[in-house]
Amino acid sequence: MSIYLLLKFLHVLFAIVATGFNASYPIWFNRAQREPEHALYALRGIKTLDDRFANPAYALLLVLGLAMTFSAGIPLTTLWVASALVLYVLLIVGGVAFYSPTLKGQIAALESSGPNSAEFLRLSQRGTVVGIVLAVDVAVIVFLMVVKPTL
Repeated sequence: MSIYLLLKFLHVLFAIVATGFNASYPIWFNRAQREPEHALYALRGIKTLDDRFANPAYALLLVLGLAMTFSAGIPLTTLWVASALVLYVLLIVGGVAFYSPTLKGQIAALESSGPNSAEFLRLSQRGTVVGIVLAVDVAVIVFLMVVKPTL
């Protein structure tokens, strides 16, 4: 087995972990809305999955993706690689600057004011919008990695 195939296997595995956990968050949020008495548990569960699994997997995706491009001799200026890297940077910035603070704020607002407070509802709405934007970003990255479009 070549080093490239091993890196590719690990890259795909971590992509499944990262996107799989992220895809579960709307289910957790829906459960939290339907059962407000369990909302804090659900939000803390999302935070744990994000901090301990999804985010480390995203970090490893970058490392493995770069290792694959270098081992295969693919220039970083290749359209699909460069585009995916730009989107990856936007994903990280969006996650660090918006998603994580919003989730922390939701947990804090829920603990202090409850599920019907204006602050919690505002942060929940913001989290939904940010989550959708980041999910679209990830979907486009996955598209670029699979299809590898050229001009």
